[in-house]
Amino acid sequence: MRLDFIRGLYDGPGPFASVYLDTDRSLEGSANVVQRRWAVLRERLAVAGATAGVLEAISELVLDPARTAPGRAVFARGGQVVLTEPLAAPPRRETARWAPLPHVVPLLAQRGERVPHIRVLADHAGADVVVVAGGGRRELTVEAAEWPMQKTGQGGWSQSRYERDVEETWRRNAVAVAEVVDKEVHGTGAEVVVLAGDPKARGLVVDRLCKETLRRLAVAEHGSRAAGAAPGPFEAEVERACAAWLDRRRDELLDAFAGGNAVAGLQETARALRERRVGTVLLRDDPSSTATVWAGPEPTHLSTDRADLLTWGVAEPFEERADAALARAAAMTDAEIRFVDHIDSPDGVGALLRF
Repeated sequence: MRLDFIRGLYDGPGPFASVYLDTDRSLEGSANVVQRRWAVLRERLAVAGATAGVLEAISELVLDPARTAPGRAVFARGGQVVLTEPLAAPPRRETARWAPLPHVVPLLAQRGERVPHIRVLADHAGADVVVVAGGGRRELTVEAAEWPMQKTGQGGWSQSRYERDVEETWRRNAVAVAEVVDKEVHGTGAEVVVLAGDPKARGLVVDRLCKETLRRLAVAEHGSRAAGAAPGPFEAEVERACAAWLDRRRDELLDAFAGGNAVAGLQETARALRERRVGTVLLRDDPSSTATVWAGPEPTHLSTDRADLLTWGVAEPFEERADAALARAAAMTDAEIRFVDHIDSPDGVGALLRF
């Protein structure tokens, strides 16, 4: 998981308020329930020392009736919200934390990996293409030729020529679709391409895709460009294709971890992050973890031993959640984080190294 979207959190010093709140307003009277939930978390923050400005900024956000997500993560400091993101489901644990570093790992775990992918609904007239990458979504329509489109089967001296013209229209549209998809794969780094639509049109497109795209291709049985076609079955196939890629990628990472250029354990992972050698941090997804490290003002100030930070000239090391310090160090050294169900490490932490 790339961490670009949280880097701005670390542009200024803490302390930070980190809030995970169930904001589901779908049932009658639930707005009052959200208010009560927030009141409990607000009190926790106030007792911990959160400033009035921070509390008011979060209140304005989470009590806004226009924000209808089932859950919300909020991070605030200095009297303003610096990052917020809706959650697709209520948070696994409602949380209110006032600490030197933002508690971002529950957001990362619940957000999940956003697989860059391309969705293609093809027919003989062209295709509707949706590109989901880089945190955005783009919709494209590809049509190279409009006529002739259908074979009539009426016979006559010109029938064979007419059918050849129709097939040439189909071919030109398939070529155009394949060229657009190949270009988008190359330009966006899409990991998955899901192709659906008319079976014959799909085949024509597949025959013209480059090898790089074919390695990422999943052909879906559901999905149509026709007006009124139900999108649900196609969307489900897209989700399955992305989930299958994530499973393969997780297995590849765990194989790499077991096979060589990696470190295991919190202390060794912290050392590799300090040396900017980490490509991917592997974390066991454990919401109950309470492991801590010692940290300082710089992203790479982290160690399980307070004496290390004193040796490096950190005047006032502070004890912080290990996952919060690891996330900061990973984000600011251009490393990724991946969550795994298990890892051969006693504290559920490891790293794949760049060198």
